Amino acid sequence: MLRRLALTTVVSLAVLSAAAPGAMAADGPLPRPLLPLPLPLGVLQGGGGPTHLTVIVSGTGDPAADGSYELECEPAGGSHPVAQQACERLAQLPGESTDPFSPVSRNAMCTQQFGGSATARITGSWRGRSIDAAFDRTNGCEIGRWNSLRPVLPNVR
Repeated sequence: MLRRLALTTVVSLAVLSAAAPGAMAADGPLPRPLLPLPLPLGVLQGGGGPTHLTVIVSGTGDPAADGSYELECEPAGGSHPVAQQACERLAQLPGESTDPFSPVSRNAMCTQQFGGSATARITGSWRGRSIDAAFDRTNGCEIGRWNSLRPVLPNVR
């Protein structure tokens, strides 16, 4: 919703600024064009809000990797063991072509390989967007999805 509002605002301002020079050239007194309003930096960068995630990992076979972690970004913090690296990875995601939090499509053709019994659940907000995603390593697509979020999710072999 916030992204749609920001996009509508940006497009409206662009239309107004494009129409203003033509309106100024017309005869007669006209009102001055509206000046663009400053937008928060996060909106211009595709942000939209804070990042606060709860990451719950189990079944990795590594007691140090299993557990529940809090991750906050901008600034990086929380109980996540590599919060700074995890936030750096999350900052890269908007420029990539797929949504790492969306489930694998039912129509996807995935390799039938088993990557172990590790599971994870990520809930909270990412750049202002509500997140509730489950992860496992039951086939090639799910393994790739998990790996795309490393180091938010631990490295599992």
